[in-house]
Amino acid sequence: MAQPTDNSVYSQRPGETVPKISEKDRASPSPLKVPSRLLMGPGPTNAHPRVLSAQSLPLLGHLHPPFLAIMDEIQQGLRYLFQTTSPYVLLVSGTGHAGMEATIANCLEPGETIVVATSGIWGQRVCDLSERYGAKVVNLESPPAAAVKLEDIKASLEQHKPAALFLCQGESSTGVHQSLAGLGELCHQHNTLLLVDTVCSLGGVPFFADEWGVDCMYSGSQKCLSAPPGAAPFFMSERAMKKLKGRKTKVATYMLDMNLVGDYWGWYGKRWYHHTGPISMWYGMREALAIVAEQGLDSMWKRHTELGKYLWAGLRQIGLEPYVTDPADRLITVNTVRVPKDIDAVKLITFAMSKFSLEISAGAIGITPTSHSSH
Repeated sequence: MAQPTDNSVYSQRPGETVPKISEKDRASPSPLKVPSRLLMGPGPTNAHPRVLSAQSLPLLGHLHPPFLAIMDEIQQGLRYLFQTTSPYVLLVSGTGHAGMEATIANCLEPGETIVVATSGIWGQRVCDLSERYGAKVVNLESPPAAAVKLEDIKASLEQHKPAALFLCQGESSTGVHQSLAGLGELCHQHNTLLLVDTVCSLGGVPFFADEWGVDCMYSGSQKCLSAPPGAAPFFMSERAMKKLKGRKTKVATYMLDMNLVGDYWGWYGKRWYHHTGPISMWYGMREALAIVAEQGLDSMWKRHTELGKYLWAGLRQIGLEPYVTDPADRLITVNTVRVPKDIDAVKLITFAMSKFSLEISAGAIGITPTSHSSH
């Protein structure tokens, strides 16, 4: 069948040819089918039914007053979750990687130094990302399956006088829990911003942004908060905001420039269109934060601790041992297991999925094969 040439049918512009439409990739209409899985990897986790239900609600305009009110509720929930009074909280439109990039892009300028305390892949990626933004990177690596020691961090700050120190509170690739004790005060002494990744720890272990002197923090929606991936909880302190406003260079990303994104979230006393917020995602996060408020942080932290102990009691009964041997360095929200040498981890993980629809991560990212570690 010939295509019409009358532009009243298709609204093509004068001179634009309209060839025959290719039907090669036109799929047969059918409802979407998704298998049910029990997600026990490092993330995403299974979403709460209330969160999924909230995401099916009717769309609003991204600047409609009812939607702006939802954004205000999200910010209130974030302040409780972060334990902060800072007005500079929001959801970055994107996964934890977007939060990571927003942190580096806004808190560092080209030529400045950042010390990255690395205990797995996420520290490595911050090193890479910081270099891309022109920073001088000091990679302070921990021994395998261990946190970076406070004395090593202190020595590095004294030697390099960095603009920022980055740590990952919960390193999902290794199962390491990095202590933040004393780091806020130490960073303040050296006029250094304290940047923290809490993607797989926020909501599962204690975090106090104000009390601990954190300056910028990003997280993820799809871990302890039981929401789908697509939102990165984000926080800046007054010190970090002063650094942002005093920059000599423009933030090198438009999408993640907190001078602009913050305006959308009302940081500066007004609302300004920056981008179209992912409305349904924000619905889900509003509901996830409401569930956090209902349960209470104390209850959530206790539950994760108790279930972590219960899990390890069972794993030890069948002869399994943790990859992180020191309990002081072991993360409870992502548990890494040292697989026995006579066990084929890939076959075991494949069997768990095919037989029980149970996801176990196929090893910790960034660990050498000889380590035989699995989530």
